[in-house]
Amino acid sequence: MPILASSILLFYGGIAFCYFVVLPIILGFFTNTGPEMMTLAPDISSYLGFVLKLFFAFGVAFEIPVAIMLLCWSGATTTTSLKEKRPYIVVGVFVVAMFLTPPDVLSQTLLAFPMLLLFELGLILAKFYTAKPQEEVEE
Repeated sequence: MPILASSILLFYGGIAFCYFVVLPIILGFFTNTGPEMMTLAPDISSYLGFVLKLFFAFGVAFEIPVAIMLLCWSGATTTTSLKEKRPYIVVGVFVVAMFLTPPDVLSQTLLAFPMLLLFELGLILAKFYTAKPQEEVEE
């Protein structure tokens, strides 16, 4: 039950972060980078597609602590193993952010940094939920 509740809260937290922090920055960037003579007039379908894609990307990205806790709890990996692979995870996070966001560096960076912070939070929380060694059963 706690994992289900935290998953839902993290997903909606990612959407709220996108709505209140990321969208104003990105939309301000898009409106200020065009020439003075041009007026930005996106149609509603392209705007909704853009916003929903960002909401989904941030919602899924904010699930990282739950995924790390479940991986460590199930015994698939350990926190020390994840700490050793941190440089590769940083590169992987930026690659995933590149595919999940529109093709601009600003939104990629605004997704990658929270993902890295959530990865570190997941490592801290996973220390409390590690797999217990299984006892061998003798026949």
